[in-house]
Amino acid sequence: MFKVFKNFTKKDLFIILICISLIVFQVFLDLKLPDYMSEITRLIQTEGSSLGSILKEGAYMLACAFGSLATSIFVGFFASRLSANFSKTLRKEIFVKVEKFSMAEVKNFSTSSLITRTTNDVTQLEMLIAMGLQMLCKAPIMVVWAVLKIVNKSMEWSLLTAVLVVVLLATIGFLMIIVLPRFERVQKLIDKVNGVTRENLTGIRVIRAFNAEEFIQDRFEGVNKELTSTQLFNQRCFSILNPVMNMIMHALTLGIYFIGAYLIMEASMLDKITLFSDMVVFSSYGMQVLMSFLMLAMIFMMWPRAQVSAKRINEVLETEESIKDGKFDGKTKEVGTVEFKNVSFKYPDASEYLLKDISFKVKKGETIAFIGSTGSGKSTLINLVPRFYDATDGEVLIDGVNVKDYTLETLYEKLGYVSQKAFMFTGSVMDNVKYGKSKHKKTSEKVKEAIRVAQGEEFVLKMDKGYDSHIARGGTNVSGGQKQRLSIARAIARDPEIYIFDDSFSALDYKTDSVLRKELKKYTKDATSMIVAQRIGTIMNADKIVVLDKGKCVGIGTHNELLKKCSVYKEIALSQLSKEELENA
Repeated sequence: MFKVFKNFTKKDLFIILICISLIVFQVFLDLKLPDYMSEITRLIQTEGSSLGSILKEGAYMLACAFGSLATSIFVGFFASRLSANFSKTLRKEIFVKVEKFSMAEVKNFSTSSLITRTTNDVTQLEMLIAMGLQMLCKAPIMVVWAVLKIVNKSMEWSLLTAVLVVVLLATIGFLMIIVLPRFERVQKLIDKVNGVTRENLTGIRVIRAFNAEEFIQDRFEGVNKELTSTQLFNQRCFSILNPVMNMIMHALTLGIYFIGAYLIMEASMLDKITLFSDMVVFSSYGMQVLMSFLMLAMIFMMWPRAQVSAKRINEVLETEESIKDGKFDGKTKEVGTVEFKNVSFKYPDASEYLLKDISFKVKKGETIAFIGSTGSGKSTLINLVPRFYDATDGEVLIDGVNVKDYTLETLYEKLGYVSQKAFMFTGSVMDNVKYGKSKHKKTSEKVKEAIRVAQGEEFVLKMDKGYDSHIARGGTNVSGGQKQRLSIARAIARDPEIYIFDDSFSALDYKTDSVLRKELKKYTKDATSMIVAQRIGTIMNADKIVVLDKGKCVGIGTHNELLKKCSVYKEIALSQLSKEELENA
C-alpha cells in the first residue's frame, strides 16, 4: 500500500512535519485540561481558597480549549490541502501511465475498471490521508501521553482501563478479519456497475431498437443488488463498533467511580481529597485513552478499503508496458517506405498465430491495399505499423528503420492514421480536424483544405456555425459517413509521410468514395498510402494489393494480376462485381 505514497514531494513532507508538530501541541493542550480541572477540584475542597485562584485555573482551561480548537483547524486545513494535492498527482500519474499502455495492457483492465481506479480508488486514499493524518498521528501520541499521566494514579483504575481497551481492540480485530476480503469485492463490483452503465449509455440505440430495456435493467439490477448487499454487510459489521464503544466508555466511567467510591470510603480524611481529585483526573484521562482508540477504530474502518484501492492502483502503475519507447529520432536515408520482413503475430494470451510470415515493401508515393475475408488479420497487420501491437516475429520497417527503434513521438509524426471506428472529440469541427501535434503548422486554411479533400466541405458549411460548429463526444450529432470524412481530414491535415486507412471508407456511398479517393490521390501523390478495405472498388487502382486468408498472404500484385493468379481475390471480386464490370474496370 505504501508504494502509492511515493508521490509525496519534499513540500508535502514538510507540511506533514508541520501537521505532526501541531498535533503534538494539540495533544499537550488537551491533556493539560484535566490537570487544571484537578487543581480546581482541590481548590474548591480546600478551606481558604480564593475565587480568583479558581477563576485563574478556569481561564487556563479556556485558553487550552481554544488553543486546541485553533490548532485543530490549522491541521484540518493542511491535511485537506495535502490530500487534495496527493490525489491530483496520483490521478495524473495513473492517466499518464494508461496513455502509455498498448492495446494488450488495456485489455487486461476493462475500461470501466480503469475509470474506477482513477476516480473512486484515488478518493479512498484521499479520504484516508485527510482523516488519517489527523487521527492516526493524534491517537498514538494521545494514548502514550495519557497513559504516562495516569499509570501511577491507581493500579485498580489502570487495570480496568487496560481490560476495556483489550475488549475494544479484540472487537476491531474481529471485524477486520470479516470485512477486509469483502472490500476488494466491493471495488470489483463498482467496476461492474460502471461497466454495465457505460455499456447501456454507449449502446442505447441498439437497446431501444431491440426492446431490450427490461433485459439491461435486470442486468444492472443484478450487479447493483450484489454491490448493495455487500456494502450493507460491511456497514452492519462496522455498526457494531458504535454500541460497543458507548458500552465501553460508560463502563469505564462507572467502573472508575465505583472503584473510586470504595477507595475513598476506605481512606483517611486527608487522603479522601487527594483520591477524589485523582478520580476526576483519571476519569478524564481514561476517556482520552478510549477516545484515542476510537479514533484508531475509525481509521481501521477506512484502512481496509483504502488498502484494497491502493493495491488496485499499484496494479496499474506497476504494469510493465509491452510497447517500449525507442531512442531513434534522427533523419533516415529513405522516406515514406514501409517494409514487412517475415512478420508473424499472435496475441499475448493466444497459442496460435493470427498473422504468419508476411513480407512486402511499399515505396514513397505508392498505394498498397489489404483485402481478405472477415478475421483474416487485415486490421491487425496494419496496426503493427503504429505499434498498437508489436510483431511477435520478424520486423516492421519504416524508412529502413525498425519501428521498435523509433521514439514513439517520432514514429507518430510520420503517420496519418484513420481508425476503423471514426472517433470525434468534444469540441468544434475545427478542433477535431486540427487535433494533435504535427511537424507542420495546422493553419485554418490547411484545415479547410483537408476537409475539402475529404469531401466534408458541403455538410460542414451547412452546419449552424460552419467550421466552428459543435461536435458532441464521440460525434453523436453527425452521421457515420460524416465522422469518417472528418477523421480522414484530420489525417490529411497532418501532412504525414505515410497514410494508414483502416477500413475508413466503409460508411461512404460509392459516389463519395470514388470522388474522395480521386482527390486524395492527387493530394497525397508524394506520400505512401496503406488501405484496408472490404470493397474491391476502393482498392482496385492501388499499386499493390495484398490478399490475406486466415492470417497468411495468398497473393500480392495489381488488380488485374490478382484476378488471373489469385483465386481468393477473384472470389471476393466476383461476389461484389459482375464479370463485365471487372473486365471494364
